[in-house]
Amino acid sequence: MDDFLTEIPLNSIPGFRTGHAQDDEGLTGCTVILAETDMAAGVDVRGGGPASRETELLSPVAACERIHALLLGGGSAFGLRAAEGVMRFLEENGRGFDTGFARVPLVCASCLYDLGIGDAHARPDADMGYRACLDSRHNRAVCGNVGAGTGCTVGKLRGAASMMKSGLGCYAVRAGEIMVGAIVAVNALGDVFDIDDGRRIAGMLSPDGQRFDDSEQALFRACARRSDNLFTGNTTIGAVVTNARFDKTRLKKIAAMAQNGLARTIRPVHTSADGDTVYALSSGDALANQDAVGTLAAYVMGKAVNVAVRSAQGTPGCPAARDLPFRA
Repeated sequence: MDDFLTEIPLNSIPGFRTGHAQDDEGLTGCTVILAETDMAAGVDVRGGGPASRETELLSPVAACERIHALLLGGGSAFGLRAAEGVMRFLEENGRGFDTGFARVPLVCASCLYDLGIGDAHARPDADMGYRACLDSRHNRAVCGNVGAGTGCTVGKLRGAASMMKSGLGCYAVRAGEIMVGAIVAVNALGDVFDIDDGRRIAGMLSPDGQRFDDSEQALFRACARRSDNLFTGNTTIGAVVTNARFDKTRLKKIAAMAQNGLARTIRPVHTSADGDTVYALSSGDALANQDAVGTLAAYVMGKAVNVAVRSAQGTPGCPAARDLPFRA
């Protein structure tokens, strides 16, 4: 890391609180990012199969300028129900857009597919979303098999038999007065690489589990096939948070630049079998250069991807990076 950058805890960035809830037996969960008041937000969607809620609020031409919460969850499209619990929590606490008749909380959400591990009928619901909001009072910077990362896996080009366990990762830095952090649930079709040295650290395993196979090369070899039937249980979802002041149009660009962190650490990425979605959130007043923050966003997102893989714990039949019987 450059001497000018200092690693900081994600929960030291002011204006945000993060909470988690999960089903450790069913292997699914959700993570919520609440603004202490409200926050500007932008989003960039690169994957071909996103499960999302209220992302149109973040369009530069939509009237909405601020939202109150972001939910990241498992459960595929079923998991979007957890946002109802986030809305209930916010309403009970007097938070929301004042319509003159009621305060309406504005909650964006994205969910990943984790139905292929654990119990396919275990999905985040409104009660789990509410519990994640209660947990946000602790504002814990936890990683691994927690929240939206509970059921995450990677390396699924050949299906569940050769995949590895992943999880939730977070990473943040300070550059002068500017703080930029990322939180990401890594549930990718592809393999995961160290952002600093390019070494493969997780991904598709060989049939005997004694080495990595190369997902990118396997996809290249499939070019001549007519079928597009890739294993569809994927999607990496995350958010960049900053104390710098940007509107949602500039945050959309920062979110797009943060996607470069996925491209530097996951291969292949942004396929039709992924729903890769990255948000950028701002609730501060610090003045900063948009391109510098976007470049930092890509770096912290890549580091957070690595943390997600390295902090995950394996489950029966699905090893994590820490469980590998060979040197990665």
